[in-house]
Amino acid sequence: MVLWSCQAIAQTVTPAGEVQRTEVAPVAVSQDIPFAPARGTIITTQSAPNAWGGERTGNEPTLSDRVVSYSIDAELDAAKHAVTGKEHMTWRNRSDRDVHSVYFHLYLNAFQNEGSTFFTERKVLTAHGKARGNAELEKGQWGWIRLQSVQQNGASLTWSYVHPDGGPATDETVVRIDLAQPVPAGGTLALDIDFLSQLPRVVERTGWWGDFNLVGQWFPKIGVLELPGERGATQVRWNVHEFHFFSEFYADFGLYDVRLTVPSDYTVGAVGKLQGAPEQKNGKATYHFVQGDVHDFAWVAAKGYKTLDGSYEGPGSPKVAVRVIYPPEYEASAAPSLKSSIDAIGYFSRTLGAYPYETLTVVIPPYNADEAGGMEYPTFFTSEGYKKIEPGTMNQMLSDFVNIHEFGHGYFYGLLASNEFEEPVLDEGLNEYWDNRMLRERKQDLIVASPFTKRLGITPHISGFAFERITATLDHPADPLAQNSWDRLSGTSYGTVYSRTATAMHDLEERLGRPALEKAFRLYYQRWHFRHPSVADFRAALIDSSGDAKDVDAIFNQYVYGTAFIDDKVADIDSYEELPQAGVTWKDGKQAEVVGSDLDKEIDKKRSEWDKAHPDAKPGAPGPYPWHSTITVRRDGVAAPELLRVTFEDGTHEDVSWNDDRRWARFDFVKPSKAVSAELDPNQHNLLDRDRLNNSLTTEPNGAASRRWTADVSALLQTISSMLTTM
Repeated sequence: MVLWSCQAIAQTVTPAGEVQRTEVAPVAVSQDIPFAPARGTIITTQSAPNAWGGERTGNEPTLSDRVVSYSIDAELDAAKHAVTGKEHMTWRNRSDRDVHSVYFHLYLNAFQNEGSTFFTERKVLTAHGKARGNAELEKGQWGWIRLQSVQQNGASLTWSYVHPDGGPATDETVVRIDLAQPVPAGGTLALDIDFLSQLPRVVERTGWWGDFNLVGQWFPKIGVLELPGERGATQVRWNVHEFHFFSEFYADFGLYDVRLTVPSDYTVGAVGKLQGAPEQKNGKATYHFVQGDVHDFAWVAAKGYKTLDGSYEGPGSPKVAVRVIYPPEYEASAAPSLKSSIDAIGYFSRTLGAYPYETLTVVIPPYNADEAGGMEYPTFFTSEGYKKIEPGTMNQMLSDFVNIHEFGHGYFYGLLASNEFEEPVLDEGLNEYWDNRMLRERKQDLIVASPFTKRLGITPHISGFAFERITATLDHPADPLAQNSWDRLSGTSYGTVYSRTATAMHDLEERLGRPALEKAFRLYYQRWHFRHPSVADFRAALIDSSGDAKDVDAIFNQYVYGTAFIDDKVADIDSYEELPQAGVTWKDGKQAEVVGSDLDKEIDKKRSEWDKAHPDAKPGAPGPYPWHSTITVRRDGVAAPELLRVTFEDGTHEDVSWNDDRRWARFDFVKPSKAVSAELDPNQHNLLDRDRLNNSLTTEPNGAASRRWTADVSALLQTISSMLTTM
């Protein structure tokens, strides 16, 4: 039995039809189904084989196990940027017990005042690192969602705000609804909910600007009831976290049937497929969208927007209608966005699994609404707009990357419906890695050039994985990658979920081999699409596919579950000629002594003869005596398999492996020439190494390392200024 305090709400309806809300004194409420924990959420135990109904075989009547369905009629008040809605929701109780209360997310309440969990956390997290969502809301720009009535079979229900994560009492992003009749095990609940959603001015992935309305996180949405054996659960529990500053979403798969009424001169796009032409009446248009086997619904309504259409056809997929919705000022972004999105469908379909939906909608927000960009929903995402896109410039690169990244969420957030609250590594992190694989396959670097610098012939560029490494704060990671989204030291620490995961997966790929790693990801997708995997389930798929538990566990224990770092370096190069040695030796019982002065004469004579015999020998060429070179390497972090490449004065080189747990090691070479340089990881397999500048050492001054460092930093500074911190 779990006890907590909650804030109850009593409501009355005035003759004018307005809902008046009265707070009731906090009461102690008992609940036999607990919340998922707010702390210690890292999952190390893989889910049961039958979790979420077991692996989808493709022979089921629906793509997903549809736990919930929403039928919503909504109307946009364009002047007020408000949505009135009537929602009929059905939900299936998957557990083995009666459910007396259900919990809903009211996400928009994160933006109703500065007392929400979102704003409370923002004050601290943005003080110690950059992040999006920093807009200051002014009078008339706040957003919220109000339940106006909730009924079960005609009976009015009461509700109260709860705080599953121990957030401030002023947070109202999670609501408990007490039922008139409990839902029996295996039974179905039907609720009718009237609600009013006020969009905020664009602040964090949703809202309005001018005549543009991105309507996300906008309807009352039921939480997830997890069963034992699912994502680390050991008992039936409600997973329904507050809307944190760095959290996104988690929900059951289901069916969405949504009617949207807007002014007739507005352009509309949404999750799912439009059912026929919109109905026109009294200056308004009603659009009807339906989409099954997804876990969220968002839409856009904007005045004066244009559309550009295309399509994708590929093995295993239906014909996909692809639409870009864009403002006139960003017309230059329309065609590039269409192309990169279609290309992304092809890449993800080929490498993970066929795209199963019939639509994809891409929305480009207007100027001054950047915070609405870079956001994903099933079959629907928002991108970025540019007034001019020229091939071979930074704008073209960023446009492509954002479209690829946001589409990729359709797999790692959409189809592989991981819990973004608790395990952002499975969405943001793995998606960032797979995006960079696509860029690598396209031979597309991050280009740091404007049209002006391009005309001057200045087009610095850096590979995607090199850029991820630079931004990954590998020196002193503050949080494990598998940590939840809100228990983070700072905005910078959360940002490394993207870059450090991409870097860790890159290094795992180098250890397993590219084909083996891609095969493992396909197994992960096959097992878990239309379900809800955990980090432990991902790890198990990697091991089961590759058969290499040692390398997988090393990456997971050190980086996913830990905060380790690699820092291997070349410490010293020592070389000497192997000359005849003075001293006493014994042979056949007889003593012989070699005198140093005699040796000097012998050595001088041999050198002179060698010089005469090799008059054209270049400096550094082999001489009459071999060279003994000793390379000392040191390890300040965790062990990683390393290749040591030693280059000799005559231009030859030799590679040796250092793949053990020693903190330091020495490698000896006897060669015609002395060693002049040594480098660890010359092929850059270990991008997790926090300081690659100490990976090499030369016996003569060499500015290559500093020049490389300068180029990396220059590219980093210029690129970061133009990229979103998170997408």
